[in-house]
Amino acid sequence: MNFVRLYADADGISHFKDAEVVLSEVAYAPPAPPYLISPREDATGVVMTTLPAGWFGDWHPSPRLQWWFQLSGELEVEVGDGEKRRLGPGAIVRVEDTTGRGHTTRVIGDAPVLAVYVHLPG
Repeated sequence: MNFVRLYADADGISHFKDAEVVLSEVAYAPPAPPYLISPREDATGVVMTTLPAGWFGDWHPSPRLQWWFQLSGELEVEVGDGEKRRLGPGAIVRVEDTTGRGHTTRVIGDAPVLAVYVHLPG
């Protein structure tokens, strides 16, 4: 399963990196047949959010290590090295840039962005 890694390097500059979670076939919910599952990862909290149309977050680091699961709407995220990416429904982002300048986030279009953050330890 593909995801986007948003991280800060040793100099505090944020970057994007395309990454993949390796899935293994597991009998997760017997007697249902096995299906593909990622390795387990502990979480410390879950929050749901709505970013309204027109919302813009200027340069900021992530307040914590977290997964971002985008349910609807469209975002433009810019990282410290100047790269911009548009994220839409179904985007999965591991947000790791908890140090440095961080990134900007802008809601694109007239629809709000609905998303879920899963907070991770660390």
